[in-house]
Parts: sequence; structure tokens; C-alpha cells
Amino acid sequence: MTHPQLEAIILKIDEVMESYPSLSQNDRLADLSKKTGYPKAYFFTAAVSLLTSFLSAIGGMKLISDLIGFIYPAYMSFTAIESEGKDDDAQWLMYWVVFATFSILEGTVMFLLEYIPFYYVVKTVFMVWLFHPKFRGAEIIYDQAIPILQKMTKPTEKPQKPSGDDVGEVTQKKEE
Repeated sequence: MTHPQLEAIILKIDEVMESYPSLSQNDRLADLSKKTGYPKAYFFTAAVSLLTSFLSAIGGMKLISDLIGFIYPAYMSFTAIESEGKDDDAQWLMYWVVFATFSILEGTVMFLLEYIPFYYVVKTVFMVWLFHPKFRGAEIIYDQAIPILQKMTKPTEKPQKPSGDDVGEVTQKKEE
């Protein structure tokens, strides 16, 4: 018999796994669950923990936060390109502009960021906020930055090239 709160967590993990059956290998875990008698949520949690530990060992939290900021948005960008609507294309294009800007800024000031405790946890939460469909933080940042960039890059009036008629008028005036 398991604790009621543990039961609720197992049910929640099962719901997540069922909503992404190919990603979570739901069928294989169901077979494993039948053979062992343990809930498939246990195996899924163990696999995610092992993967996270492995990634943390080879690249640290920086690798994990970069992968979180890249894998899901890249997948959604590919699906947006294949879809017929253009709204999702614009959403993911805005994400990649903000992501690239953030990456450049991060690389520039990394020597300072190393001293911020839990920086990569904050970065991961920020990345999720940028692309999560509920928040769409990249659009918020993009919409805030556009007016500033437009003021900074306001085109100046370019001198007009003289047309053929203008050249003729200039030469006539010189002859007089």
C-alpha cells in the first residue's frame, strides 16, 4: 500500500507520459510494469533521473539549461514551418531572436555570471518562460525591444541620386 500523496504523484506522471506516448516510451514501460509489478512512473522517473545525472556529469548544469532552451523550441520550430498558419512561425522566430541575443550577452559577461548562485537554474526557468505557450515571454521581450531598436536604427534621409534629367539641367546651367 502506498501513501495517498505518492499515488497522486504517480497518476500525474502517468498523465504526462500518456500525453507524450512516443517520447516516454509508454508501451515499453507498460510491459515492464506488468513484468515487475511496479508502476511505470517509477521507471520513467528513474530514466529521467539517470539521463539528468549523465548530462550533469558530462556538461554540468550549463549543458542541461542549453538543451532545455534548444530541444523543445527546435522541435516546435520545425512543426511550425510545416504547419499552414504563419502565427506560430512568427512566435518561434521571435523566440530564436531573443535566444540568440541572450546567448551572445551571456557569453560576453560569463565571467560575472559564474559568481551568481543558482544562475543556471534561473536561466533554465527563464528559457522555459520564453517558450512556454502559456507565457510566451519571447514575444513580450521582443515587443518591448522593437520600439527601442527602431529608435536606434531610424534610417536617415539618403541623398537622392541625380536622374538623367537632373544631370541635363545641371550641365545647361553651367553652360549659361
